[in-house]
Amino acid sequence: MLFTSLEFVFLFLPVVLAINFILPRKMRNYWLMLASLFFYGWGEPEFLPVMVGSILFNYLSVWKMSELKEEGKGLYSKFTLFFTVAVNLLLLFRYKYMNFFTATLLRFLPFTSRWVTQSEVALPIGISFFTFQAISYVVDVYRGTKVQKNPGYVALYISLFPQLIAGPIVRYNMVEKEIENREITVDMFSEGVLRFLRGFNKKVLLANLLAVVADASWDNGGRSVAMAWLGAFCYMLQIFFDFSGYSDMAIGLGKMLGFHFPENFNYPYISRTISEFWRRWHISLSSWFRDYMYIPLGGSRVRTKGRLVFNLYVVWLLTGIWHGANWGFLAWGAIYAFFICMEKILGMEKRVEEHQMLRWCYRGFTLLIVLLLWVLFRSEGLDIARNYLFSMLGLGGNAIGDASALFYLREYRVPLVVGILCCTPFFRKLRERCELMGKGELCNALTAVCQMVLFVFSISYLVIDAHNPFIYFNF
Repeated sequence: MLFTSLEFVFLFLPVVLAINFILPRKMRNYWLMLASLFFYGWGEPEFLPVMVGSILFNYLSVWKMSELKEEGKGLYSKFTLFFTVAVNLLLLFRYKYMNFFTATLLRFLPFTSRWVTQSEVALPIGISFFTFQAISYVVDVYRGTKVQKNPGYVALYISLFPQLIAGPIVRYNMVEKEIENREITVDMFSEGVLRFLRGFNKKVLLANLLAVVADASWDNGGRSVAMAWLGAFCYMLQIFFDFSGYSDMAIGLGKMLGFHFPENFNYPYISRTISEFWRRWHISLSSWFRDYMYIPLGGSRVRTKGRLVFNLYVVWLLTGIWHGANWGFLAWGAIYAFFICMEKILGMEKRVEEHQMLRWCYRGFTLLIVLLLWVLFRSEGLDIARNYLFSMLGLGGNAIGDASALFYLREYRVPLVVGILCCTPFFRKLRERCELMGKGELCNALTAVCQMVLFVFSISYLVIDAHNPFIYFNF
């Protein structure tokens, strides 16, 4: 079930909210757990047992691990930790990477076809997100977080529908107190509604419209240089508004239900370096890899630059493969690792801070690299990515410009301009200036009215079925 679907907006969400407020507090967690399981099973009921099995396994394993630790059996507790994490990773491997593994094995070692056949395992939606949340819960309890002995509360944490499918990835200690006791104030609920509307409008009125241009460019093998650049730029905006729109809706829904989820984006396209970009983009994933992979490997506090490079490459190859099981995502992660390693070794973040001209030049370079790597991210294979990049550079014998580029630029100039403005703190600074002038309440009221009007337009698009799934549902 999509957040940007009529069923969710006008049926599922109102029913969930209404019953949540009617029920006694002690019953609300169980209601939200059942609603979340229903939400997950709506489109793919055959995968519901996978998630339920994951929840039960992690609950029992963590409980046992905690008991062993309390009894002073540290070695057995550590073994349980490693076993539990390994089973979670095996589950992820089975459903997400088995097809890629068997295809790679048969391609490079064809004699293995005697024993191995190409697998055709379907991918459960959101498995990367709820598996990572389960792993963080296991590790955090081992590190000292209080174990949750109520299985319903553990199930709620892992399955909570607002962030179940595409994040943000929530740590258990972030919502531990709110699961057991939370308050929903009028201000909090209204903030949640406004945040949900903002994300909803981002997805429908910006991401979906910009997707038309991006899809047209990728589908056109004879694209001109101008059309190739326009399509890549539109995809760069599309993926931002698609994913940040989902995160806004998830955070908004969380507030409506009494939860505070972490921010997932912080104007990533204004970053001065590539490292900074990844501190601003998909923040919950970047911080997850930092805390559970990069720092345990030694982080940047290592004796040699070789070890630093090793740590960064491990993390970024895993980040790449987390996004998808193919060579394109591995290459995408490896290239990011290369640039981030160079920035660390050369101390680019300090240099751009000290030199204004270098800061602006390197900011442009960062944006260019991000744009080019989104081409690799969007393409379904390395060959398609190479051909598209050749089109952007005019190396495919293609024309510099054509009528298609002019048509799409003219027809979609409004979402393009609005999208560019929304990628920057322009509207935030405008609101801050209004507050300094003593007109903060008026500005907030106008913002709410604008979002509601835009929501009406968004619904009109949904009525004519002018929407598509969220990009990060694939991961």
